[in-house]
Amino acid sequence: MASMATNENLPPTVIRQLAKELKNLDDSPPEGIKVIVNDDDFTTIFADIEGPAGTPYENGIFRMKLILSRDFPHSPPKGFFTTKIFHPNIATSGEICVNTLKKDWNPSLGLRHVLLVVRCLLIEPFPESALNEQAGKLLLENYEDFARHARLYTSIHALRPKNKSKTGAISESATALNKDQAHAILAPISTSTAPKAFGPNSQDQNAVPSALLGGASAAHKKDGPLSVKVPVDKKKMDARKKSLKRL
Repeated sequence: MASMATNENLPPTVIRQLAKELKNLDDSPPEGIKVIVNDDDFTTIFADIEGPAGTPYENGIFRMKLILSRDFPHSPPKGFFTTKIFHPNIATSGEICVNTLKKDWNPSLGLRHVLLVVRCLLIEPFPESALNEQAGKLLLENYEDFARHARLYTSIHALRPKNKSKTGAISESATALNKDQAHAILAPISTSTAPKAFGPNSQDQNAVPSALLGGASAAHKKDGPLSVKVPVDKKKMDARKKSLKRL
C-alpha cells in the first residue's frame, strides 16, 4: 500500500509517461543497461549498468537508482550508485554528479537519455568537477594508479560472476549435499551388503577366482554336500533290499 501511495504522489500524466518509457526500456533496453521495473513505484527506478569494455569498470555490474521528486519532470531526478565504485564524479555516498542531472536538465529528456549519460560517465569521467577528490586527483596525476584503484573496487564490489564460477559453486554445493546424502544412504547399504558378501549370491561371484587359484577349499565345499548324500542313499538301498528279501 505504501508503494501505491508513493506512485499516487505523481501526476497521472507523469505516471502514464513513465509507464510508457519503462515499458520501452524493458522491451528494448539500451546496450549494457538493464532497468528493474516496479509498476507500483515509479519514484525510484533501479538499473544495472555493465562496466564498459576497455575501462577499469569492465566485467563489473553496477546498480544505480534514480529518485524522482514530486515535481518531476520539471526538476531532474537524483542519481545514486548503490554499488561501491571508485570514480571522480561519484561520491563515496554514491551520489552522481553529472550536468544532465543538474544545470543541463530539460523536462523533455527521457529516462533512456539519463541512463545512457550515466553509463558514458564510466567511459569518460570529468575529474575537474569531482565529487570524489581522491579519484579525481589520481586520474589527473597518474592514470595507472587511478585505474588500479578502480579495478580493485570493481573486483571487490561489482565483479560479474562468471558462468564457470556459478557452475563451480553449484557443483560444490551439490557435492557437499551428495556427501551428506551419501553418509545417510551408504551407511545402511554397507551394513546390509556386508552379510551378502558371505551369502549364497557372493559364493557364485567368488567361485571363479577360487577355481582359478586352485584352492582346495573350493573343491572341498563342492564335494562336501555329495559326500553327505552318498551314505544316505546307500542306507536307503540297503533297507529296500532287506524289505525285498522278507517278501
